[in-house]
Order: sequence, then structure tokens, then C-alpha cells
Amino acid sequence: MSISAQPSRPGVIARTAAVVTALSMTVGRGAAARVVADLAEVAPGDQVVDIGCGPGTAAREAARRGATVTGVDPSAVMVNLARRISRLRRAHHVVWLEGSAEAVPLCDDRATVVWALSSVHHWRDRAAGITEARRVLRPGGRLLLAERLTRPGARGHAAHGLTPDQATDLAGELRAAGFIEVSTRTQRAGRRTLIVVGGERPCSGGTSA
Repeated sequence: MSISAQPSRPGVIARTAAVVTALSMTVGRGAAARVVADLAEVAPGDQVVDIGCGPGTAAREAARRGATVTGVDPSAVMVNLARRISRLRRAHHVVWLEGSAEAVPLCDDRATVVWALSSVHHWRDRAAGITEARRVLRPGGRLLLAERLTRPGARGHAAHGLTPDQATDLAGELRAAGFIEVSTRTQRAGRRTLIVVGGERPCSGGTSA
């Protein structure tokens, strides 16, 4: 008599914890998603790539505005949850892929908009992530990296974001990677304040000074 293998209790607990974490990430993200979509000026016809999409709140916001969207996340739990929520909410024109900021599973010149909302501080190699964002963008495409504004010296969860000095450093990294029209701005989003670093991929092959 064969006995079917059962998932180990630690494995079940880990998956349950991951789902709970993913669901908690949907709380309060709507305001931030709307702010980022406004700043990106998302419109029908845009091709949006959301790096570190999590449960997909910002990606679905872009789809509601008429864009075709690809959500990318390294976590299979997040990707599956984003798919389920999207089916329940009948979200259209959005697909979900596993992948990291450092290895986005899309071809060159794919997107008119690339953004990352509250995920840059998780990137293992920020320079590689910025290079990938530039590769995926079409000439003239726009990049937005949005994080919670944090205080210098913050610890624990409060440190998950960018200080003004860190945002200045990030803006410098965008310029070094060849982005133009680089800007840094703060924006209120519900109860939190976002700091958003953005830039454009030049239409020519040159880099900015």
C-alpha cells in the first residue's frame, strides 16, 4: 500500500506566512499606486512593467488606466497571489512573471514605463537593476523608483525605504546609467510620504552628463 506524501508542517507554515505577508502588502497600497501612476502619466497604449510587483496593486492600477502591464516578482507566492486577485477583480491586460530586478524576463525596448514601488530597497544589485530597467524601456520611456521616505538612522521596518540622501545617491546612479531628465520628488500617498526618483531613457544612444 502506498502512502501519498504530505507537505511538511514547516513547509505549510512557511507558505501560509508568505500568503499572510503578501495579503498585508495590499493594505494601503492603493494610494501609492495611484500616485505613481499619476506621476508616470499612464495612459491607454502604454506598456508598463512593474518590477517587484508584489500582490499587483500598482500593476492593476495601470491596467485600469488602459495600459498593457507586466508584473514581475521574484516570489512565486506573490505572482500566484497577484494572478488570483486579478481574476477575482476581473483585471484585464496584465500578465505576471517570476523574475528579479537584476534579470527581468522581457525583451529589449519593451516598455514605455518601468516602475518599482517599495521594492528598490530589496534589490540585491541596484546598478544591475537600473541597467535592466533601461534595457527594457523603449527610447523615450520613463522610469520611476518610488519608496517610502524614511528618516536617517531609522531601524527595523521603519528603515524600509529611502532617506533624502539615499534618494540623491539613487538619482546619481540613474544619471550614470544614461538616464536623462532625472528628478527627485516627495509626494503624499495616504498616510505615507513617498520619495520618487525618476528619469527617461534618451531617444539617442548617448548618455547625459
